[in-house]
Amino acid sequence: MVQIIDYSPELQSHFERINKEWVEKYFSLEPFDIHQLENPEEVIINSGGAILFAKEGEEIIGTVGLSKSDEGIFEMIKMAVVPQSQGKKVGHLLATSILEKAKSMGAKKVVLYSNTKLEVALNLYRKFGFKETPPECGKYGRCDIKMEIEL
Repeated sequence: MVQIIDYSPELQSHFERINKEWVEKYFSLEPFDIHQLENPEEVIINSGGAILFAKEGEEIIGTVGLSKSDEGIFEMIKMAVVPQSQGKKVGHLLATSILEKAKSMGAKKVVLYSNTKLEVALNLYRKFGFKETPPECGKYGRCDIKMEIEL
């Protein structure tokens, strides 16, 4: 059974490991990514965001972040699932949980930036009601696709 748990400092290494693997596979690992992955408390948590993890037994198998962009607007960031758990609805559970978390934190809108290499993820986001909007580059410079959902 998969549990969703909140970030705690002892989970930092899992956030970094799972996401470095994922980012390197689908994007280029930029200095901002590295800083964010190595310092999630400073960059994400302390700026009003959140990080959730999917845990199966004692193993961390996935994670997703939520970064506060503006009043009422959050950006969904760093959703990653370990290779052996992909296709097992872990991404769906993480997306559901992070959108609920966003609502509880006062979000009116959640945006995300992606690229066309992640067609499977884009299909998941569409199922949740994310709509594509004209692309604009986020802080990572990834501007193939911008999606958003009103909560």
